[in-house]
Amino acid sequence: MKQKIVIKVQMDCEKCRSKALKIAAVAKGVSSVSLEGEEKDQVAVTGDGVDSVCLAKTLRKKFKHATILSVEKVKDKDKDKKEDETKIIPLLHYPLPVPCQYDEYGSYCIIM
Repeated sequence: MKQKIVIKVQMDCEKCRSKALKIAAVAKGVSSVSLEGEEKDQVAVTGDGVDSVCLAKTLRKKFKHATILSVEKVKDKDKDKKEDETKIIPLLHYPLPVPCQYDEYGSYCIIM
């Protein structure tokens, strides 16, 4: 399951920001890392099977404060498109009308 984790880290300079990105990028299961927030003090990590608690602990070792703000599931855009394309629409199984032929008296139907 792909998820997005946002961790607030106390970072004051560009060197601290680059260290935080490097630490987060090395974590197991991470596919992308970015900075968020007005002050660029939030590290957003997207990946499959990322342990948010372990990641916060490793960031706390280098920086004094690291707080997990959110952990949420991320839907794959490609996967949703494939599911939409492969939906099976059930066909209605009604009997087709059979053409009938009436005789000159119109009393019974002879199937062709």
